[in-house]
Amino acid sequence: MPRAKGGPKTRQRRKKVLKKAKGYVGGRHRLYKSANETVLRAGAFAYRDRKAKKRLSRNLWIVRINAACRMAGTTYSRFMAGLKKAGILLDRKVLAELAVSDPAAFAKLAETAKAQS
Repeated sequence: MPRAKGGPKTRQRRKKVLKKAKGYVGGRHRLYKSANETVLRAGAFAYRDRKAKKRLSRNLWIVRINAACRMAGTTYSRFMAGLKKAGILLDRKVLAELAVSDPAAFAKLAETAKAQS
């Protein structure tokens, strides 16, 4: 029985990889072997950086909250501990948004946190 080398499934799989490689330079978008290597590598970077994006966002939120806390006369750790004791369950994303867009509301939160600690 002869070996099947280039049937419809193989072609579909290769076309799928080449479609993902659209826009790559040189043989990377034309030649299956180099396109496949590049697409696999790009997928690994994309996966890794989706996780890193979350870490960077949280980092930025913490920096913004800390800056607003310092202006309100407290530290980040005391502020967060005070909020927890007061039973205020706001996440860092919302707190950072408040710190930037509504400093008066953030100042009230800071006073509440100070009173708890």
